[in-house]
Amino acid sequence: MKLVLSCEHGGNEIPEQYSKYFKGQDKLLASHRGWDIGALAVAKSLSEHLKAPLFYATTSRLLVELNRSLHHPNLFSTITKSLSKREKEEILEAHYFPYRNKVKEQITSLLDNNDYILHISVHSFTPELNGEVRNTDIGLLYDPSSHAEKDFSLRWKEQINKSSLFRVRYNYPYRGIADGFTTYLRKQFPGKYAGIELEINQALLLDKESIEKVSKLLTLSLKEINVSTLKTTGL
Repeated sequence: MKLVLSCEHGGNEIPEQYSKYFKGQDKLLASHRGWDIGALAVAKSLSEHLKAPLFYATTSRLLVELNRSLHHPNLFSTITKSLSKREKEEILEAHYFPYRNKVKEQITSLLDNNDYILHISVHSFTPELNGEVRNTDIGLLYDPSSHAEKDFSLRWKEQINKSSLFRVRYNYPYRGIADGFTTYLRKQFPGKYAGIELEINQALLLDKESIEKVSKLLTLSLKEINVSTLKTTGL
């Protein structure tokens, strides 16, 4: 089984031609609504130490949400939702489709070599949302109907718990089958694709030292599982 990594919300950049719509929004762009704080640093560390390909975007999710389907009401943010049809199409052609197609092309290429795919999409989440404290450190989001995804998540949690006191929960703070890139890819590659969304509490990613600690833990836990030798039954 081949490992592929991605990070859809790796930055909060706004292309120059759209900067006029984001004047005075620096605070919003710097918040969890603008990007997944710390997620890209973790994803890059995993890619380096596990020798796995990584695909990432650094354009803010407030321009266009790469982790949502075209039909999703939050594909465009409150700032870009009112843009003209032409501008939205330009954003999709310049940012949305190129990113998602690159990941699909990589998976297709690996499947052409008769490999099975484990895709880990790296995200982070704000410790508190709408007054609710998120009661976990790490979330593993998967499709409960996929035996391969469920088995992998069980084993990953077990390995994480062996070497840390981090709280790990399944399908929290979001559902593993909610609209997202992994949900989309499951439908595109039935039978040979397993997709896991890794959600890390941003309270664990406050500085370089903390990020390195989390990255090391996740790297070691994945090495203990040895992704390349995972059984492919149940996909």
